[in-house]
Amino acid sequence: MKNDAVELTWPESDVALLTLTRGKEMNTLTHAFLDGFEQVLDDLAGRKVRALIITGSGRAFCCGAHLDYFAEDQLGEEARFDLRDKYLDRIARLFDRLEEQPYPVIAAINGFALGGGGELALSCDFRIMAREARWGLPEVRIGALAGAGGVQKLIRHVGRSKALEWILLGSHVTAEDAQAAGLLYAVSDADRVVDDALALVARLRGLSPRAIAQSKAAVYLSEDADLRSARRFGLEALAMLIGSKDWQTGMAAFHAKTPPQFD
Repeated sequence: MKNDAVELTWPESDVALLTLTRGKEMNTLTHAFLDGFEQVLDDLAGRKVRALIITGSGRAFCCGAHLDYFAEDQLGEEARFDLRDKYLDRIARLFDRLEEQPYPVIAAINGFALGGGGELALSCDFRIMAREARWGLPEVRIGALAGAGGVQKLIRHVGRSKALEWILLGSHVTAEDAQAAGLLYAVSDADRVVDDALALVARLRGLSPRAIAQSKAAVYLSEDADLRSARRFGLEALAMLIGSKDWQTGMAAFHAKTPPQFD
């Protein structure tokens, strides 16, 4: 699948690689990108997927909103609300969908991940970042703020103090600093980020995909629910796993002292 902004390939039969293909334009979030990304998630819903890897082309992973949509002569009151409802909210809902997928989503950050691109990376389950790349929510530099969930998600990732520092200073964060703050799974080279993401998928293959899906859901729900509600969800998720095919495979392998082979 390919459109003017994204391309979906399959480096492995059950591993999807989504590449942002407008590298010359820094892979900004055009409507074509949103159309393509939404279609990809819709199509993956009907397939067996062990992981989705997202990466960029050229110098950028993704550099956020397409600023041509914010031309000053088009920003009357009605236009501002149209941008909010038809563009910005659409981006936020799309990024939220990544957290709702039952499979792991890995950001292979090959270059600049700024603004909406930083928010895209925050919405993935794992982040692998090239050493020379930069990540940030620097919207204060242009009189804006991260409106697609980046502020809220960054606080959950690195805490209030570090989030305030990076957001209020409009920081372009290095891979070293991002890793020190706990934001990254790994630091890599730009030409190795996808390979390292595939190596992470290889680790995930030894684990139950059904248990991964339920554990991922439990983690994200626990951020917003009270402790008892989150705990009850965890118990219900465990009950759904008990006796499942993955459960039987894992238990049999445990007793046989052999590696499990999950479908």
